Amino acid sequence: MGQKIGFVSTRFAGNDGVSLEAAKWASVLEEDGFECFWYSGRNDRPVAISQCTPEAYFGDPENQWINARIWNQPRRDPVVSQRIREVSDYLKRTLYRFVEQFEIDILLPENAITIPMHIPLGIAITEFLAETQMPALAHHHDFYWERTRFSISAVRDSLDLAFPPSLPNISHAVINQRAQSRLAFRKGIGSMLVPNVFEFEKPAPEIDDYSADFREQIGLSADDILVLQPTRIVPRKGIEHTIKLVSLLNNPRYKVVVSHDAGDEGYEYQTRLEEMAHQENVDLRCIADRVSEDRQLDARGQKLYTLWDIYPHADLVTFPSTYEGFGNALLEAFYFKKPVLINRYSVFIEDIEPKGFRLITMDGFVSKSNVDAVARLMEDDEAQQSMVEHNYEIAKRFYGYTTLRTSLRALVQGLTGTPS
Repeated sequence: MGQKIGFVSTRFAGNDGVSLEAAKWASVLEEDGFECFWYSGRNDRPVAISQCTPEAYFGDPENQWINARIWNQPRRDPVVSQRIREVSDYLKRTLYRFVEQFEIDILLPENAITIPMHIPLGIAITEFLAETQMPALAHHHDFYWERTRFSISAVRDSLDLAFPPSLPNISHAVINQRAQSRLAFRKGIGSMLVPNVFEFEKPAPEIDDYSADFREQIGLSADDILVLQPTRIVPRKGIEHTIKLVSLLNNPRYKVVVSHDAGDEGYEYQTRLEEMAHQENVDLRCIADRVSEDRQLDARGQKLYTLWDIYPHADLVTFPSTYEGFGNALLEAFYFKKPVLINRYSVFIEDIEPKGFRLITMDGFVSKSNVDAVARLMEDDEAQQSMVEHNYEIAKRFYGYTTLRTSLRALVQGLTGTPS
């Protein structure tokens, strides 16, 4: 029986990037003989292999009370310090219980000592690792210095201590080159670059009996050109560029479909997008109420579709983000063999573009050449096929499970001194 790895985060549930990437890592590790177990505040993993500690969830009321008093202000009240200490001590005890119950050999914090959405949890993990000297592999997705909302705080001491900690028993993995260099500069911590991946070794699902009526269900015809924006409705996703593109195409066949909702960042941006679409005479459909993590019926008896039900129906995927830590939606578009229009955000320029993908690229705004390129491509099936097949093969080479397996084996061997 292989070694036991304990994944730790504030949430392992749903389709957020951390949960999805953690599941991919677990799949590859399990194929190499490891057993994987899960600790988090929200958890959809089987009960037999997980410990759900509600206080570890970033949305727990106690943590929300703390967050309201530590961000966007330079000092904190002693009562806040006391509450942070009490919660972190409690969470540390639950981590000890998790490790003892499942006989964990290696701890794998997933973004929990990276982005400070739950300060007490980060401190608890850090102190647990300092006390036990257990080998740990920290998987970093989003550092606090990459988010403006964490730039002013009353917890600089906690950020220095635990986000992330510099301990000899922790190996670090980051998802892009910029994160790797900034982590070294800010913390003096070396890391391995392990980009997000997809199982390109397995063909993508196609339209089946359940998903066949998706277009009909959202009011589109077979002749409509479905422009899929497979993201949440938040400003950094740049959805206004997708609307501008379709406006300039000036063809009523083009319909913009946005798959996700606004989430926890408010609805002002969505309202602005809807106003813009109305002014530009663009058919914009925000269909988050028809999208679910699983196929099911809603309270009104309407079918809900997964994102993977939707991708096969798309004619073009737009990804005009201004910033991404990596860009999972881009890999998904490659996986489903869809042509892509993308804004050249920094991580794309540094990490992804040099690989040689064929894409329609924009530099901060939609140009006439972008509009012409989309119009030509949508009328040329042969060019589309050549483009998407080329992108699939490159993505398989650089972002497939084979690449992830090689990286994880090296990381584990570096931690334990023995091959995985």
